Amino acid sequence: MDAHNAIVTRVSERVKHFHSLQQPFRIYHGSTNSTRQSHRNADNTVDTSKLTNILSIDKERSTAIVEPNVPLDALLDETLKVGLMPPVVMELPGITVGGGFSGTSGESSSFRYGAFDCTVESIEIVLPDGTISKASRTEKPDLFWGAASAFGTVGVVTLVEVRLKPAKKYVALTYSLSKSAKEYCQKFREEIDKGEVDFLDGISYATDSTVVCSGVLVDEIPDGQKQITFSQPSDPWFYLRAQDVQKPLKEGKAVVDYIPIKDYLFRFDRGGFWTARYAFKYFMTPFNSVTRRALNRFMHTRDMFRAMHKSGIQDFHVIQDVGVPFDRAPDFHQWLDDQLSMYPIWLCPLRIRRDDPDSGHGLHAEFADPSTTPELLNYGVWGPVDGTRRDAMEANRRLEHKVQDFGGKKWLYGQAYYTEEEFWAHYNRGPYDAVREKYGAGYLPNVYDKVKVDFEAEEAARNETAVKSRLYKSKRLMGLYGVYHAYKGGDYLMKKEKPAKKQPVEEKKAEEKVEENKAEEAKAEENKTEEKKTEEKKTEEKKVEEATPVDTKAVDTKPEESKPEEKKVE
Repeated sequence: MDAHNAIVTRVSERVKHFHSLQQPFRIYHGSTNSTRQSHRNADNTVDTSKLTNILSIDKERSTAIVEPNVPLDALLDETLKVGLMPPVVMELPGITVGGGFSGTSGESSSFRYGAFDCTVESIEIVLPDGTISKASRTEKPDLFWGAASAFGTVGVVTLVEVRLKPAKKYVALTYSLSKSAKEYCQKFREEIDKGEVDFLDGISYATDSTVVCSGVLVDEIPDGQKQITFSQPSDPWFYLRAQDVQKPLKEGKAVVDYIPIKDYLFRFDRGGFWTARYAFKYFMTPFNSVTRRALNRFMHTRDMFRAMHKSGIQDFHVIQDVGVPFDRAPDFHQWLDDQLSMYPIWLCPLRIRRDDPDSGHGLHAEFADPSTTPELLNYGVWGPVDGTRRDAMEANRRLEHKVQDFGGKKWLYGQAYYTEEEFWAHYNRGPYDAVREKYGAGYLPNVYDKVKVDFEAEEAARNETAVKSRLYKSKRLMGLYGVYHAYKGGDYLMKKEKPAKKQPVEEKKAEEKVEENKAEEAKAEENKTEEKKTEEKKTEEKKVEEATPVDTKAVDTKPEESKPEEKKVE
């Protein structure tokens, strides 16, 4: 803990500095799985990127003490060694524990356990005045729930205690086919009612073709069955496997895959669900098993997020996760089909209700009220929009408004195109502001400040030079720029300060020689001028002598007496 405490002390001192100036700051984690643009630089940032360690795993209590920048794949590797796992593991391995708590993160076990923050027991947090504090479900619950889904706008989370559950070696994944939204909603409800189901989600390929995936943890593979994996370059992308099983399902055959636990949990990593396929289209590359295997290096989500942030290609997409009540899901799916027609669509049932008696705090305070908290069906809508960036913005805004019309909720990892008035009509400002005011966070950006898209300002920045303007008018050029940075690696969030330009030695010597020559020329010119003045003076004196008669009597021939030297007074 000594190393951890030393880092947290530095974070605290940095926060105190900003607090003394009442200067807003951003938190630099080192990576992100958000699609929002980064506005971080060294002058406005609190650096927590060193908080990347798992401090302890308590097998008896089934908890892990984890620093916030530990990614889920690293945490899972360690907990599996003692037969445990987090109840909620987000599908992308680079998502961090802190990101899961400070954002809103759910996955295929969230129908039973809720969002990731519902599996957190306690946190350590640096408050906006630099005070290091602790909060839990029972100790300062307003701070605990206020920090959940607050995106760092209540304080800087520096430690997370995560609840764990028993793990098994495999997931037995059973596929079923639904021919309508009403049918898949009914199937989801049936599976939720089964106590033995551990994982539940689905992929819709069209209005009449949805594959529901129901998983159960198991330790053994039945005789005659083989495991299937999704992590190797030669493996299929998961969504393609789910697409292929439709044929035997239509023939009435049962399909069950036995998948190693880690391969199942991160089954969507390769291909980023299915969004990586759009890169093949941009570059006019065949999309088949050979090309996917050849380009596997770039098909993992960590590299995809790096490419996305550097290229800005996400600004021409809809990349949103939204939840709507089950009873409105069929109508919402039809609207998606009519307005956007972006397939596949990811479906994931969510239990968002909080059972803790004092959990009605923060941005999602209403989740503590069962009477106003229906079970939601999440729709992952991810795809490019034909046309300009403004066309993409309008498509996103239509989706935001429709979710609100249907009494749903949009999760804020993606870009938000709401006006401020629209945003706070959709999210719970009163309880959120109450926590911020109590803990002195008023000088920090609020959630809207962090997630909003300033369309006009970003467009102006993109058009400030001819090169930038040309780059952002070609998706292919944007894609190439992103691929270059994915290959190059390195930081893609923090804006680098431009170093002072170093002058080559040869160039410096040449410039010194030029200056020396200029000085010599100036001196020579000055000498010529003085010589000319001297000659002119002599000529004038000679003329005067010739024109004036000499009076010999007036000339004193006596030698001049020497005068005593005058002393110069300093």
